[in-house]
Amino acid sequence: MDLTPSDLAPANVLDDATIPELPKHYRGKVRDNYDLADGRRIIIASDRLSAFDRILTAVPHKGAVLTQTARYWFEATRDLCPNHVIDYPDPNVVVAKRLDILPVEVVVRDYLAGTTSTSILSMYKKGERTMYGVTLPDGLRPNQKLPQTIITPTSKAFDGGHDEPLTPAEIVERKLLTAAQWEELSAKALALFARGRELAAQRGLILVDTKYEFGLDQDGNIILADEIHTPDSSRYWFAETYPAKFEAGERPESFDKDFVRSWVVARCDPYTDDVPEIPGDVVLQAAAIYIQAYEMITGETYVPARDPDGVLARIRRNLSRYF
Repeated sequence: MDLTPSDLAPANVLDDATIPELPKHYRGKVRDNYDLADGRRIIIASDRLSAFDRILTAVPHKGAVLTQTARYWFEATRDLCPNHVIDYPDPNVVVAKRLDILPVEVVVRDYLAGTTSTSILSMYKKGERTMYGVTLPDGLRPNQKLPQTIITPTSKAFDGGHDEPLTPAEIVERKLLTAAQWEELSAKALALFARGRELAAQRGLILVDTKYEFGLDQDGNIILADEIHTPDSSRYWFAETYPAKFEAGERPESFDKDFVRSWVVARCDPYTDDVPEIPGDVVLQAAAIYIQAYEMITGETYVPARDPDGVLARIRRNLSRYF
């Protein structure tokens, strides 16, 4: 689709999804949540883009694109693991089961990749070979396929703290999960990743790694929550160019989800400085990347739900039955 400056008009960008008629509002970094009395949760994906512990900007269509990408994957994997989705009353909105989120977050990985200090590539470069309860062999190169698919679990920080690496033994010893829960959760995560890898390959993509979040419903069943296989929760590389990039020792070609972050870092220290206003053309390029990702991942054309009254007015109308 062609993006124009009109996409940046305030009415066309969902920066704030506050709806006073809905109960128990909790505003996260990028989502606005409302808890209904019957145990359902309304999750509205805004267009806010978060990085460096702050909101940098709002990217038009981002919330809808991520919601619809996750929808594709939830529907493509529901035979493997039940998920929290009840309904999609709007392109930006999920009505979901309210869950008790488990205190362990899992990342499934197929490649020696990553940039953060707790990524397996960063740890491997420091000489570590045993991490997250897994031992890797010597001689692996950056971005090389791992000998086998691995899970790297972390503690989930609910209070704004930092996630910490865990081993399966620590998960059970610290009573974060029972042994049976960890066995079931890890099996579901590996099955979900295998399905994602298979379908991504059909689109010319490599699913490198991805984050999963699970919760328990009121009956104690493990349910897939949050999002799945979106470009915000997953790393994808383009399969066609990967071999040459890897042999040359270059970073594989991917959706540049760090596009806005890179623009900011080139101009200031975002942890200590004021972030300069991000130009409209940069924001529109970021929106185009999200849309390209959706279309490549799903094989579907993104059709924007443009509304003459704006995004929030459309969402309010579609959610009016919950008031």
